[in-house]
Amino acid sequence: MEAQYDIAIVGGGPAGLSAAYSAARSGAKVILFEKDEAIAHNIRTSGVTWIDSMDNLGIPSQYYNPIQNYRFISPANDVLISGDVAKSCVLDVRGAYQYLAMLAAKEGAHIMVRSNVTNILRVGDAVAGIKVNTPKGEIVVNCTLVIDASGFSSSAGRKAGMVPEWRRYGVGAEYECYCDNADSSTWTLMVGQQYSEAGYAWVFPLSGNRVRIGVGIGRPDSNVDPLDKLHSLMENRPKPVGSLGKIQPLELHYGFIPNEGVRKSTVADGLLLVGDAAGQSNPLVLEGIRYAIEFGRLAGRVGAESLSTGSTKGSLAEYEKIWREKVESKITSALKVQSRWIGLTDEQWDKEIEILRDMTADEFLDFIKADFTAGKMMKLALHHPKLAARQLFNIIMKG
Repeated sequence: MEAQYDIAIVGGGPAGLSAAYSAARSGAKVILFEKDEAIAHNIRTSGVTWIDSMDNLGIPSQYYNPIQNYRFISPANDVLISGDVAKSCVLDVRGAYQYLAMLAAKEGAHIMVRSNVTNILRVGDAVAGIKVNTPKGEIVVNCTLVIDASGFSSSAGRKAGMVPEWRRYGVGAEYECYCDNADSSTWTLMVGQQYSEAGYAWVFPLSGNRVRIGVGIGRPDSNVDPLDKLHSLMENRPKPVGSLGKIQPLELHYGFIPNEGVRKSTVADGLLLVGDAAGQSNPLVLEGIRYAIEFGRLAGRVGAESLSTGSTKGSLAEYEKIWREKVESKITSALKVQSRWIGLTDEQWDKEIEILRDMTADEFLDFIKADFTAGKMMKLALHHPKLAARQLFNIIMKG
């Protein structure tokens, strides 16, 4: 069976759904393919993000739990940064993604689930369509533009020979659990060998009785399975896990996120990459949902506008120019900080988080969000003259 569309989108996560919404709203005929049985059927992210970003992107507050306090635990240290108001949040990932799907559907985007892209079609050097296995059988979709929003796999970009597999990445496992008691206004990151080799562990609350407890590990720095490490935490219950009371897992989430910076190029004739497929993620806490939504909408708009010129690399250049100017240098600087953190011993971690103790909540958020403007970093360096702090901020400024 053959079908004709203006834009075909690979992946039904936040980037793909946002691109579908924006492109359809701009007048394009859009189809989106999601390989799972439902939108957000398999959750691959812990859902931590920032309230100002969600507000700016129009995500209703019913889809997240607000966070105003931030706790860091190392083997021999424990730092709590308290805010006056909530500025971070933990998403109800399934609810938020389904909301994005409803927006796209309302604008006229055609969404097909349990549909796996098997091949890329070309006319000369340009991508001109895709082959997809769907519940209705194989469909050949002829289109002017393919948007690869397939996440970590970058499946369309790799099939087209545009990008290689990621070499450095994070792999995470978490249980979403019932617990007797959690502080719903505080999320916690734990570092050191007890918690994670080459990464960190977390407790992210969705409410006072529902939390996400997870472990992330960097590849290729460590080959430890994060699920094994997670089970060890659940059984041995080091702080803060031991304070949660009874814990009963309700869901298991497992996922991958790129961790080597942005792709060298995210546009080609007839093809555009967005979200994790493009490397648009913050390396410090491995979060990218806000980027996925924002740049997904940008990709959809620019993609729709490019249709009249055949969606050539030149007509898609505005997309790459805008997103790179906004975040590429910040992601590059954050990678330098992360490379410092990856090699820390337990004793070094105890000293490192002392830098955070002296920060205000706003200063900490600018830092952990990788909002590294020169002015903000200079201000931090002046306000926090400890040698370790100066060394850390100097790394960022050089980035």
